[in-house]
Amino acid sequence: MTFTEWFIFFLVLQVVHFLGTWKLYVRAGRKAWEAAVPVYNAVVLMQIINRPKWWVVLMFIPIVNLIIIPVIWVETIRSFGHNKTWETVLVILTLGLYIYYINYATNDPYIVDRDLKPRSEAGEWISSILFAVIAATIVHTYFMQPFTIPTSSLEKTLLVGDFLFVSKFHYGARAPKTAVAFPMVHDTIPILGIKSYLNKPQIPYFRFPGFEKIERNDIVVFNWPVDTVKKFFDRSAEHYEKPVDKKSNYVKRAVGVPGDSLSVVDGYVYINGKQTVLPDRAKPQFSYVGRTKGQPLNPQLLYKRYNVTDGYSYNPNTNVFYIQSLTDESFEMLKNNPEVSTITRYVDSVGVKNSSLFPNDGIRNWNNDNMGPIYIPEEGKTVKITPESMGFYKEIIETYEGTEMGNNNKLTMNGTQVLLNGQPIESYTFKQNYYWMMGDNRNNSEDSRAWGYVPENHVVGKPVFIWLSWDSNASGFDKIRWERVFTTVKGDGEPTSFLPYLLLLLVIYFAWSFFKKRRDA
Repeated sequence: MTFTEWFIFFLVLQVVHFLGTWKLYVRAGRKAWEAAVPVYNAVVLMQIINRPKWWVVLMFIPIVNLIIIPVIWVETIRSFGHNKTWETVLVILTLGLYIYYINYATNDPYIVDRDLKPRSEAGEWISSILFAVIAATIVHTYFMQPFTIPTSSLEKTLLVGDFLFVSKFHYGARAPKTAVAFPMVHDTIPILGIKSYLNKPQIPYFRFPGFEKIERNDIVVFNWPVDTVKKFFDRSAEHYEKPVDKKSNYVKRAVGVPGDSLSVVDGYVYINGKQTVLPDRAKPQFSYVGRTKGQPLNPQLLYKRYNVTDGYSYNPNTNVFYIQSLTDESFEMLKNNPEVSTITRYVDSVGVKNSSLFPNDGIRNWNNDNMGPIYIPEEGKTVKITPESMGFYKEIIETYEGTEMGNNNKLTMNGTQVLLNGQPIESYTFKQNYYWMMGDNRNNSEDSRAWGYVPENHVVGKPVFIWLSWDSNASGFDKIRWERVFTTVKGDGEPTSFLPYLLLLLVIYFAWSFFKKRRDA
């Protein structure tokens, strides 16, 4: 739905509200016209049901309003003496329309000093849970979201099993695009395993101002642009059309930002002709092929000494081994291992063609290790559209700035002429920024090399803090990577755990509380 359609829908709701409540407003000592004035009628209603005026704000927060509006329906009928359980259920099941019956078919007086305290312990629990869910939903949606690292694409920088807090406000919190969804879950309701949202209606894209922009080489959480899977890791044949905010969450490094010209040369990223310099904590990894002197390398030794967690294979007939992911430091150590005869980095040669890579048009002889140059689109900038460049920008024009922005764009060819919606086109001006995301685990990362640009409206947030790190390969207390608990994601040098300082603060707090109680006793 567009902003215009939502505005019309909002006006229709105001008419429905006025027709269903104006007599109740009069019974409560207000004027009938007060039920007809948008927003003001909600403020007056809060006074009638004896609830704080800031509840009005909750009515306009997507997802939160799905919780608070039914509460307001219940509070409205109770303000006129309708407290029975069946009436509470009925007003919710009828989407508030039961209020029409009370408005026109009853003459029950308004209860001025209604007791707001729940009449049962169960009611008190429900009230507490509802507002806990509301508070958590607001924090989860607009401030900070928990996130788990599911894959090894950023291995050594972020590990599989890292539990993160992702800031929504650094880059600007994005308002939910999905209007009807289960709070605080992503695409699937846990345990039930069913879809957690309705595809329609959709709210127009809006992002609150942030206090920083995505910088080159920042680690970013974003929605996977080409996602059509039921849920993360489920790549069954069934095709799912998913709203932007319900696409699977990915985390990669933004190696290219708007306006950059990017190339990959022998696995290394070049920006505007210069090899990019990664941050201190970045640990790029590559694949290696080698030969032993007759015995396979010990997997446990590889794990403990060289941090090889997976992707090791060995051919006993040829003594050739393959390691999928190895840092430069580990490579320097491994090549001096007395059991290793030779070891070299695996690189796809220039000209070796991988047709599954972006832009997927089969024109270029590109591969994972050698591709480009590729222009990273910038908002407001114009590029030429030709048969050769069409593959780069087709998804942008048709989907990211078409379907997802409410336009029915279609890019086609007529001989050598490119057509947009049937009309010849020679250039195109971008409506938003785009990014190029890659994993540090260069030979074991599905990233922009496979599916292209990440639009700005797909950006979720910035990982800022690791609050727990879980090693599934270890046992006992060693499963917790204690050195990573309460560490920051960004920074220079090795991460420093703030866990000892947190524990010290907790000890001080509990000691102070204990002595205060003793003193006041």
